[in-house]
Amino acid sequence: MSAGTSFGEVRRFAELDSTNRYLLDEARAGAPAGLVVVAGHQTAGRGRLGRRWEAPAGANLLVSVLLRPRLAVEELHLCSVVMALAARTACARTADVEARLKWPNDLLVGEKKIGGILAESVADSVADGAGPPTKSGPARRAVVVGLGLNVAWPAPEGQPGLVPPTVPADEGTAPTGGLGAASSLWRESVRRPEPAELLTVLLAELDLRLGELESAEGRRRLVAEYRGCCESLGRQVMVILPGERLTGSVVDISVEGHLLVDVGVCIRTITAGDIVHLRAGP
Repeated sequence: MSAGTSFGEVRRFAELDSTNRYLLDEARAGAPAGLVVVAGHQTAGRGRLGRRWEAPAGANLLVSVLLRPRLAVEELHLCSVVMALAARTACARTADVEARLKWPNDLLVGEKKIGGILAESVADSVADGAGPPTKSGPARRAVVVGLGLNVAWPAPEGQPGLVPPTVPADEGTAPTGGLGAASSLWRESVRRPEPAELLTVLLAELDLRLGELESAEGRRRLVAEYRGCCESLGRQVMVILPGERLTGSVVDISVEGHLLVDVGVCIRTITAGDIVHLRAGP
């Protein structure tokens, strides 16, 4: 159990194929909200669009949490928002690293990625609010939110012993020093926090923000906080959608947390998808 939070159980594994996969299976079996899974190494860790992420065992924080928020389906993406905000605060408090957020789910330092978030939902029939909508509000769905945060890999120059099996690189970001688009807290700071230390702060910060999901005003506050640290605002971007790619300038984040992109002939509202930063805004 994470002391002082609503997270009731933390299960730790030396190795898993995927913390998200594990928790999705547990959710289908009726596991309660608040279950946390941490792995020292993932053999099939996944990011958005099927990207693979690998790192030396024990180098980074690999964690997934099981949530059952009372949200409409179109609001479930806010679970990624609360994780992103909590992770950003954890980076600042444990490593003095001020990360920025790339919509919809990445943590950046400059143009380098130090973390990524993957949220997946599943419908089930457990008693904890799941099932058809009622007069009291929308049905609950199990939502698993996973975070991969680079802590000690890639290591700073001159630090041996942490060599990744593969180098992840996001489309549209130039490789630097053979490390692709990746960086880490250790590489960006004089401090090298332990993944366990980061987890403690992360869960405390996540717990503080989860209550905000319960009200419309709380959700607006979360989006306002996200907007204030979103690196995508003002950027020229390529938006990758199923069967479509478009370019434009990000003009705002809506009160629902959606991306507003000026594509020249209109403002497009992007509710889900992926973006590539092309260049800095004015």
